[in-house]
Amino acid sequence: MTTFLIIVGVIIVIIFYIISIQNNLVELKNRYQNAFAQIEVQLKRRYDLIPNLVETAKSYLKHERETLEAVIAARNTAIGDLSAAAANPGNADLMQNLMNSEASLGSALGKLNIVVEDYPELKANENMMQLSEEITSTENKISFARQNYNDSVMGYNVYRQSFPNSIFAPMFGHPQDAALLEFSDSADIQTAPKVSF
Repeated sequence: MTTFLIIVGVIIVIIFYIISIQNNLVELKNRYQNAFAQIEVQLKRRYDLIPNLVETAKSYLKHERETLEAVIAARNTAIGDLSAAAANPGNADLMQNLMNSEASLGSALGKLNIVVEDYPELKANENMMQLSEEITSTENKISFARQNYNDSVMGYNVYRQSFPNSIFAPMFGHPQDAALLEFSDSADIQTAPKVSF
């Protein structure tokens, strides 16, 4: 009888341990998904500021239509990739698409910044200065949100890869690691893109 109770006790402990693995995986996944939602909020804010930036610059940059159109096209691509990534945060392919579109948008904004340097009256425009300040502030918030997301993903991945969790994770619907949101080079991580007008 004692042996039977010991066996039943061990089985109950194992069942509760396995349940705790599932609960922890769900909690950690929800954390990184929430962290991505914070990135999404800030990126949408930046995407909403870009048309105002282009509209303000349009009257001054009549001969730079191609540059302005490139910024809007890059913004529209980034919006689409953000929506796809938001539907499945952590998916490696969707994160890569978002990183690529963000790099293209950053490049287009950089080209716009170079063009604006040739127009001192535009740089001095009050609306342009305010938009520049708002975009810079948003970039900083995006940077912090990305760091929080990557920390959350790292916690999830470490827990998921640990033994014996790695055995049970696929059975509980966690077949793969979540993808980090990384930049193409470490300089991008260190400083937010400078968008001053």
